[in-house]
Amino acid sequence: MATDYDTRKQEEGVADDSLEELKTRRNDKESGQVDVDEAEAAESFELPGADLSHEELTVRVLPRQANEFTCARCFLVKNRSQIAEVRGDKEYCVDCV
Repeated sequence: MATDYDTRKQEEGVADDSLEELKTRRNDKESGQVDVDEAEAAESFELPGADLSHEELTVRVLPRQANEFTCARCFLVKNRSQIAEVRGDKEYCVDCV
């Protein structure tokens, strides 16, 4: 069922804010302010080229299995059921074809 929100607003008795009231809200310095600690927020960002040599790899990397192939275009390892095309010795996934 379609709802006409303009008529619903009038039925509920919600009055439109006056232009002056909206201007005072916009000029209110604290109305849109969000409490954010800048130092804490900066710690969560990783910069490109950052030295990560002290980090330890926590993911176990497995070699390509017998039922997997590497797409010649996107270079992702996918299941053999995802092969869409074979050109010579190159295999392509369904996403790349």
